[in-house]
Amino acid sequence: MPERRTVALVTLGCARNEVDSEELAGRLEADGWQLVEDAADADVAVVNTCGFVEAAKKDSVDALLEANDLKGHGRTQAVVAVGCMAERYGKELAEALPEADGVLGFDDYTDISDRLQTILSGGVHASHTPRDRRKLLPVSPVERQTAGASVALPGHGPADLPEGLAPASGPRAPLRRRLDGSPVASVKLASGCDRRCSFCAIPSFRGSFISRRPSDVLNETRWLAEQGVKEIMLVSENNTSYGKDLGDIRLLESLLPELAEVDGLERVRVSYLQPAEMRPGLIDVLTSTPKVAPYFDLSFQHSAPDVLRAMRRFGDTDRFLELLDTIRSKAPQAGVRSNFIVGFPGESEADLAELERFLNHARLDAIGVFGYSDEEGTEAATYDTKLDEDVVAERLARVSRLAEELVSQRAEERVGETVHVLVESVDEEEGVHGRAAHQAPETDGQVLLTSGEGVSVGRMVEAKVVGTEGVDLVAEPLFQGSLARSEEAGR
Repeated sequence: MPERRTVALVTLGCARNEVDSEELAGRLEADGWQLVEDAADADVAVVNTCGFVEAAKKDSVDALLEANDLKGHGRTQAVVAVGCMAERYGKELAEALPEADGVLGFDDYTDISDRLQTILSGGVHASHTPRDRRKLLPVSPVERQTAGASVALPGHGPADLPEGLAPASGPRAPLRRRLDGSPVASVKLASGCDRRCSFCAIPSFRGSFISRRPSDVLNETRWLAEQGVKEIMLVSENNTSYGKDLGDIRLLESLLPELAEVDGLERVRVSYLQPAEMRPGLIDVLTSTPKVAPYFDLSFQHSAPDVLRAMRRFGDTDRFLELLDTIRSKAPQAGVRSNFIVGFPGESEADLAELERFLNHARLDAIGVFGYSDEEGTEAATYDTKLDEDVVAERLARVSRLAEELVSQRAEERVGETVHVLVESVDEEEGVHGRAAHQAPETDGQVLLTSGEGVSVGRMVEAKVVGTEGVDLVAEPLFQGSLARSEEAGR
């Protein structure tokens, strides 16, 4: 019997890319490929790239070059780029980076096995010519579901595939293969975005907004729970738009309680929420549904009205603070995080002071701060009011210092709170770490438990916050109640 072909998937960027990698893994394994963790042990290293900002693109190129260095020194024979950067630049990336043996776009995903086999055999698969993916779907959202059947939508694999095409779990096994044993997994709720923020190029290569069917989301979540997942995080470019192309903009409000009732699941988390699209009903569901985390990943980006208008966004400091007050009136312990861009073209000192005013009053649990840089193909790149790079750098450093101080203060406010911690790692030297409801994976802080006795990965532990380490919390397990609840749930 010939030796099985081996492939390693190296994933960069956001949680959406992680879902796409697991779909690619499902397709490849179904076609006989053996998945390995280390690129050095693979015949083909597939790098799932990020094409969002310059730093992410540089990381993607570095990962491709690092994988290329393995060729000739071990098993690795080919390096292939997929993902957002590959989709966005196509032939241009292939010409600029000849070290990559293939540059595949989203349209190649359904035939990923054949593409890799061609490349591994010494053949050449022509790199795709990038196109504006917004034009692939109808302008009218309600017409997209029918048209979507003929458009490549990574992470939208159906959840009723024939037996054998994914790990056994009956007829609802999705087109997905888990690449780690984490008790947390992301589930794609939708793809694309209809917003036209002047600084963002994502819609051009991810396309217009299109929702997944609720049944597919629900069935994939059931399958993940059967695989041992305890928390799912719903991801897309804009979760608050979910359902608008299915005829029900409030569909998320009805889907969340169903997801929370999936056997074995401990927590459901929603990410990527647009402040301008937050609805009272959605806030109610997020703050009152058992097992749904009262967690708000709100994309504020700035709070000065003039800057927001230049960004093609809506809102201002006072309206944003009112939204936060509404959320906390319903769930005082709710977690809130956001990202901000400083140094945007035309941003004045008064605008920056307005952003600082918002940050000082918002009590955010996690804050990401980025300095503005041009993204080709965006409206903002054409603005003639750009600030000098040294001014942007100074403002970035200034607001980053403030953000670090504020999130540490917010963490200190949580001392004395009771939190439910999903344990993610248990190590004799490093201790026991997990996350509370207000902490999303990767982007936010974590919780260090003062005791690891009787604790294992995937267990939900009730604990009292007794200290902080910057944005991170230190918590003492309340074992009697926590373990009793967990044992009762397992019966």
